[in-house]
Amino acid sequence: MSRIGNKVIVVPAGVTVDIKEGNFLTVKGPKGQLEKQLNSDLSITLEGNLLTVKRPNNEMFMRKIHGTTRALLFNMVHGVSEGFSKKLEIKGVGYRAQLQGNTLVLQLGFSHNIEMQLPEGISLDVPKNTEITVNGIDKAVVGQFAAEIRKHRKPEPYKGKGIRYVDEYVARKAGKTAK
Repeated sequence: MSRIGNKVIVVPAGVTVDIKEGNFLTVKGPKGQLEKQLNSDLSITLEGNLLTVKRPNNEMFMRKIHGTTRALLFNMVHGVSEGFSKKLEIKGVGYRAQLQGNTLVLQLGFSHNIEMQLPEGISLDVPKNTEITVNGIDKAVVGQFAAEIRKHRKPEPYKGKGIRYVDEYVARKAGKTAK
C-alpha cells in the first residue's frame, strides 16, 4: 500500500477546496488560488476539513499515481495557505543581483548583465546583493525559477564561486600542486 497516498490531508482554516467533475480542483486560500486537473479515475473526497485520495483498484498505474496525486494536492493546499520559498546565495568577487521592477538583473562575471523577467505568481526578495529569495504559491514554479537562476552560474568545485541554494553542499576539490 502507498504510505503517502493513504495519508489524510488536513485543510487549514481559511482554505476552501472545490472538487468538480473529472477531478478538476480549485484551491483558494489567503495567498491566492490554484487550479489543477488530476486523474479522474482516482476518487478525491472532502469530509469536513479532511481530504482523502483513494484508488479504485491495485493496478500498477493506479499504484503509481496514488501517492503522486496526494502529494500534488498537499502542495496546492500548503501553497495557498503558507506558500513556498527557495533561498539562493551568490559567492564570488563582483557577483551580485538586484531587482529592478519586475526584472532580476544578475552580474556574474560575464561581459554582459543577465536580465530575467519574473514569471506570473512569483515574487522575489533581494535583502543583500548576494542573497535571493524566490517566493510563490506553486511549488513547481518556485523550484523551476530558482533552478533557472542557478543555471546561469552553477557553483564550481575549486573556489566555490557561483549561485547555490542556501542548504546546498558543494564538494570542494584540491587544485593543482607544485612539484
